[in-house]
Amino acid sequence: MLGVRVLLVSTYELGHQPLHVASPAAALRRAGHDVRCLDLSVEMWDDDLAAWADKVAFSVPMHTATRLALEAATQVPAETDVAFYGLYAGMLRGFAGEYEPALVAWAGGQEGAAVGLGRQRFDLPARDLLPPLDRYARLALPGGEERLVGYVEASHGCVHRCRHCPVPVVYDGRIRVVGDDVVLADIDQLVEMGARHITFGDPDFLNGPHHSVRIARAMHDRHADLTFDCTVKVEHILRHSASRSRGRSGRDLWRELAEAGCLFVVSAVEHVNDAILERLDKGHAGGDAGEAVAVLRRHGIELRPSLLPFTPWTTRRDLADLVEFVAAHDLVGNVDPVQYTIRLLLPEGSLLLDHPDMTAHLGPYDADRLTWTWTAADPAMDDLQAELAELVERGGSPTETFDAVAAAVGATARAGAVTERARLTEAWFCCAEPTRLQLAGARSAPGSGAPPPPAAAPHRRPGG
Repeated sequence: MLGVRVLLVSTYELGHQPLHVASPAAALRRAGHDVRCLDLSVEMWDDDLAAWADKVAFSVPMHTATRLALEAATQVPAETDVAFYGLYAGMLRGFAGEYEPALVAWAGGQEGAAVGLGRQRFDLPARDLLPPLDRYARLALPGGEERLVGYVEASHGCVHRCRHCPVPVVYDGRIRVVGDDVVLADIDQLVEMGARHITFGDPDFLNGPHHSVRIARAMHDRHADLTFDCTVKVEHILRHSASRSRGRSGRDLWRELAEAGCLFVVSAVEHVNDAILERLDKGHAGGDAGEAVAVLRRHGIELRPSLLPFTPWTTRRDLADLVEFVAAHDLVGNVDPVQYTIRLLLPEGSLLLDHPDMTAHLGPYDADRLTWTWTAADPAMDDLQAELAELVERGGSPTETFDAVAAAVGATARAGAVTERARLTEAWFCCAEPTRLQLAGARSAPGSGAPPPPAAAPHRRPGG
């Protein structure tokens, strides 16, 4: 089949310039297709562009993006071939895993694999087809300085099988690395575009520690002033510290990563209740999170915990303990307030569905929200979640919001002075529901007067 016109659409990629449009765009162009891209997180739906395309493919790397993509897809002309690709594409009968070969096959009129886990050589992402970096999230530093941010991935998948995470549903404990040369060349082009900070979006940057540290060191050699952040599990933070690695490699990877420019690490602390962490198969206990904070701070690196406070088993005391953990470790400024409101989602294929402790709480599948429903052991917890969501939505300073949350859950801790630290101007929350404004933006068209969804809408990348 001769080259066709392909439109790749991103609805939301964590406030970053969408790598999962730029990477397949390069593969499709190499295969001889005419490719254009649209990012609905910063651009409005374009009927003319949709009419131009022979085929339209939507990137669905996470829950929010999938919900928004389903909304946006209703605007594609009926005669146009539509596909979905990315981590959540399996529930839409699209292309999941290492999707580029399947997407190229689909564009060429052939049938691609529903789940691809084969090793491949990646092309340099086609970032020239995307809006500039100044349209996306920035690094905010103490004192008010902001820097442009580039987003890359050194690996896909994860060697762990946390039961609440969407990654093992597709990768089943496997990882696929992106070649050093491609990652570093991509960082080079992002620096040329103005990036002064890099986010490594791997589900866990230390799944392949030698690969990742080698890339970080080489990046620092090329761009000494460049800083970065990454996502790492609590157990990996501890495993690669000097105290835990003695007797094996003897290396303290955190010293090396700090010297290479690491400012902060996102880590899925989720809870401090050991029974809940065990049900989630997180691989760490509640007390380990505090040790991870200390390990990183010894090297001047901050931990930015992501939380999963509302599960079927959560009690008000559990929430109070979580809030008090945040205060006790000087993390009030490191936790975006909406984290305290996140409720467990159970997408199709979730590893929690077969857990015996879930049986009594599980309800029917909600096709609109793309999740299995569940009820809390304590019905009052659902009311508390709604109360906290309303409280957080009202806004206010970090101190005021934290103190209000603490009072609502019965915690004795209060914020006190909040330490200002480096952060991105995007809040990341795994498996959050899209906002009303995001849904409106996914349906907007030129001339409709509806704005695109904001870059700061809540969602955290999977993993960690």
